[in-house]
Amino acid sequence: MVKRSLQASLTGIQEAKRAFARKGWTQDNLAAEVNLKTRQPIWRFFSGRSIERHTFIEICLVLELNWREIAINPPAEFLEREEYTQFSVLDIDTLVQKVRSQRFDKIQDQCGILQLLDISHPVAIDDIYIDVNILKEIESLQWLDISQLEKFNSEEFDRFGLGEVDQKQIPGIQAVETYPKLRVLGKPGVGKTTFLQHLAIQCNQGAFAANQVPIFITLRNFAEEFKVTNEFSLLKYIQQEFLTSGISDPSVIETLLNAGRVLLLLDGMDEVLNQQSNSILSEIRRFTDKYHKNQFVATCRTAAQRLRLRGFTDVEIAPFTSQQIRAFAEKWFVAFPKTNTQDGQAQSVEFMQKLDLPENWQFRQLVITPLFLHLACWVFHGQEKFPTKRTDFYKQGLDLLLGKWDEARGIERDDVYRGFLLPQKLKLLSQIAAATFEKGQYFFEQRIVEQYISDYIQNLTNVPMDAEELQIESEAALKAIEAQHGLLAERARGIFSFSYLAFQEYFTARKIVASHNLQAFEQALEGLVSHITDPHWREIFLLTATMLRSADSLVQLMKQQIDTLVSQDPYLQEFLTWASQKSRSIPTQPKDATIRAFYLALSRTPHITPHFALASSLDQGIFLDAALDDLLVECAIDGSQDFAHIHACGDAFSSILGIVLDIGLYKSLQQLSDQFPNSHQNQKRFELWWHTSYSAWAKQLNITIINYRNINHQWRFSPEQQQVLQHYYDANQLLLDCLHSNCEVTPAIRQEIEATLLLPIKELEDREWQ
Repeated sequence: MVKRSLQASLTGIQEAKRAFARKGWTQDNLAAEVNLKTRQPIWRFFSGRSIERHTFIEICLVLELNWREIAINPPAEFLEREEYTQFSVLDIDTLVQKVRSQRFDKIQDQCGILQLLDISHPVAIDDIYIDVNILKEIESLQWLDISQLEKFNSEEFDRFGLGEVDQKQIPGIQAVETYPKLRVLGKPGVGKTTFLQHLAIQCNQGAFAANQVPIFITLRNFAEEFKVTNEFSLLKYIQQEFLTSGISDPSVIETLLNAGRVLLLLDGMDEVLNQQSNSILSEIRRFTDKYHKNQFVATCRTAAQRLRLRGFTDVEIAPFTSQQIRAFAEKWFVAFPKTNTQDGQAQSVEFMQKLDLPENWQFRQLVITPLFLHLACWVFHGQEKFPTKRTDFYKQGLDLLLGKWDEARGIERDDVYRGFLLPQKLKLLSQIAAATFEKGQYFFEQRIVEQYISDYIQNLTNVPMDAEELQIESEAALKAIEAQHGLLAERARGIFSFSYLAFQEYFTARKIVASHNLQAFEQALEGLVSHITDPHWREIFLLTATMLRSADSLVQLMKQQIDTLVSQDPYLQEFLTWASQKSRSIPTQPKDATIRAFYLALSRTPHITPHFALASSLDQGIFLDAALDDLLVECAIDGSQDFAHIHACGDAFSSILGIVLDIGLYKSLQQLSDQFPNSHQNQKRFELWWHTSYSAWAKQLNITIINYRNINHQWRFSPEQQQVLQHYYDANQLLLDCLHSNCEVTPAIRQEIEATLLLPIKELEDREWQ
C-alpha cells in the first residue's frame, strides 16, 4: 500500500525555502494558496515533519517544485490497488460507451442550446455556431514600445494583437487536439463559453474525442457548491453530476479519470469571486495533476490571465474574419427570426452588402466578435438598415459590457470600484478617453491611465487618501475595467488602449456633451471646433452632433471656424468670389452652394469634377462646363501626340456640339472642330498639322471657353494655399455630414448654413446687413 503521508528531505527543505523566498509570501499566504484553514501543515512541511500526501504535493505544485525531488523516499505510484478497480482496455471502452450513452441527454440539454440577449427563444448551438480561430501569442504578454504600436491606422488599431495584423491563426479544434491542457483566453463576448459548449456537443455526438466522456462545468456554479458542502472538490462535484444521469457508483468516474478517458471543460475562471479564486485554482491544479492523462480545456477572460494554471498552454480566441462574419449572418437570419431559409439568406446578403458600405466602416470595427455581431444583426433585422445614429448602437454595446451581459448570465463580479455607480463609471471612462484622445494617444502607458483614475477617485471622494492606497485603488480599478468590461485592453506589457477606437471616440464625444455647466460646455465646443481640420477628429464631430439635444451652437461654431480658414487670403477670396458669380449664372434647380462647390472643384481638380461630393446634382449648363473642361484636359492641356487619342477628342467635340444652346459658342466650337484633323487623314498629315497649327488651335479653344463660359481661368495656388483649400473643402464636407447625421438643428439655422456654404467673406458680411 502506498503511504498516505510524506515528509521533505533536508535538501528538499532547503530547495523549498528558496522557492518560498522567491514568492515573497508569508506562511499564511502559502496556506491560502493551498486551500488550508491553518498554517500548521506549512510549518510541519518546512520542519521536515510528515504531512498528508495530497497537501505535500499541492505545496510543491504551488512553489513550482517537483514533489518527488523534495520528498524522502517518494512512492513510485499514486494509485492504491484496493482503492480503484483495474479494467482492461476492452472493459474501459465498454464503460466509456455506456457512460456516454447515459450522459448523452444531459450534455445535449446543458450545452446544446443558446439563449442570446434580447431573444425570446433558445436556438440550437449547431444552428448558429461558427468555428473559431485561435492565436498562439497573447497580445498583453508582448514586449513592445508605444512607438511600435502607433504605426497602425484606425482600422488596424482595433485588430492589433488579434491576428489580422501580424499573427497566424489556427482552428480552435486543432488547438484542443494539440494541447492536452489548454486555457482559452478572450475578451468579453468573443465566444469562449460557446466554444466549450460546441466541444462538449461534438464529443457527445462522436464527432470529436469519441473515446472520451465530456464533462462541462461552469466554475461559478462549482463555487456555489462551497456554500453547501464547505469544500472545493471537483471529484465530488462530478460524482454529483453523474448522479443526475443515473450513475451512482463513485468508482465509475475515478476509473474513467485514471484511464484518461475524460474531456473536462471548465468554463469561466474569471467569473469566480476573488475570495474563492485561490481555493478553486488550487483544486484545479491538484485535480489536473493527479488525473493528468485526461484532456482539459478551461476558459478565462484575457485580462484575468494572472490566474495561472500550471501545465496549461494559454491561447487567445481571434476575432471573426470577414468570411466568419458572413457565415454567422447567414445562420443568424435563419435561426433567430424563425424565417425560412430562402428569406433568411436574402436578408443576410442585404446585411453584408450594407455592412460593406463605406459609411458603415465603424460598425465593421465592432462586429468582429459574436456579441456585437449578434447585436448588429438584431438591430438590422428590426430596422432593415444600420442605425443613422451610431451613438444608439454604441450605447447598447456599452450597456452590454458594463453589466447587462453579466446580469443576463447571472454573474456576480467583485466590486473594486469603491462603490462606483454606472454614471460614475461612464464619467471616469469619458475622462480617460478625452484626455488621451486630446493628446493624440490611442495607446498609453499603464502609469498614465492609473494617474487619470487616481485623480478621478481623489476628486470623487473629497477625502485625502494616502498615496500608496490611492495607487492600489487605481490599479485595481484599471484591472476591473479591463477584466469585467473589456473596455480597456492591455495591448502589450504595460501599454493600454481602449478595446475599440469607436469607444474611445464615443466617450470623448460624451465628455464634451456632458459638460457640467454652460461655461464648461461652451469651452468644450470651442475646443472641439479647434480640431476641425484634423481628420482624426471627424468622428468626434459627428458623434457630438448626434448626442447633443440641440446642435445649433456646434454647427454655427463650425461654420465660423471654416470661414476663418480662408478669410485672410485675398487670392483665395477672389477664387471664392468667382465661384459665387458662376453659381448665379445657373438659373436652375441645384442649390447655390452645390453649384459653387462644383466650380471650385472644376478649377482646382479638372476632369474629376462630376464626382465631387458636394456637387450632387448637375443641370445642362453645369454638365456642359464639365464636358468642356474635360475636353481641355484631353485635347489641350495634355498635349497628346497620340493619333488615336486626338481622334477620340474629335469625337468628344461632336458630342459637346449636341448640347450647346448658345449660338455664338456653337459657331466658335464648330469652326474649331472643322480645323481638327479628319479621322480619314493619315498619320503623317496629322503630324504636320500638329507641328504647324496645334498651339494656335489650343489657345483659341481656351479663349473661346473662357469668353463664353467663364471657366478654365488659370488659378495658380501655392502649396500652402492648396493645403488650406483642401482643409476648407474637407471641413465644409464635415459640416454637411453633421447636418445630415440626424442631429437636432433648428430649420432656420440649417437653411442659413446651407445657403452660405463656400461664400467669400464680403458676401457673408453683405448678407448680415440685409
